[in-house]
Amino acid sequence: MPVDTDLVRIENPGDLNVILGQTHFIKTAEDIHEALVGAVPGIHFGVAFCEASGPCLVRVEGNAEDLKSLAAKNALAVGAGHFFIVFLRDAYPINVLRALRDVPEVVTIFAATANPVDVVVAKTPRGRGVLGVVDGERTKGVE
Repeated sequence: MPVDTDLVRIENPGDLNVILGQTHFIKTAEDIHEALVGAVPGIHFGVAFCEASGPCLVRVEGNAEDLKSLAAKNALAVGAGHFFIVFLRDAYPINVLRALRDVPEVVTIFAATANPVDVVVAKTPRGRGVLGVVDGERTKGVE
């Protein structure tokens, strides 16, 4: 079975904090929404989740239309089953990672960063899956 790879650059025009991960359940977007709202009062965010069966659509939740749109656009570009992406404003990943990890369907957090991010995606005849991420720049030396 052939496997190809794609490199998907995450569009992040405002250098926002972004969290990328994988889950296993169709209700992920709603559950992540509840976890984020409960973790940080006043948080603004958009979350998008790629369905892995049925119509295979991107589900979108959040409380900031611009962040919801950005999350949806990036999730569609990655296009890998059970992938999710969260863009944050008025909060940092460290404020919400514990709450995200406590969402029962979250199985992996690939990155939580404000750095430029590329997602390495495997493509097979069945679909697409995230192999990993490139977070930021190459290490230049030892301090």
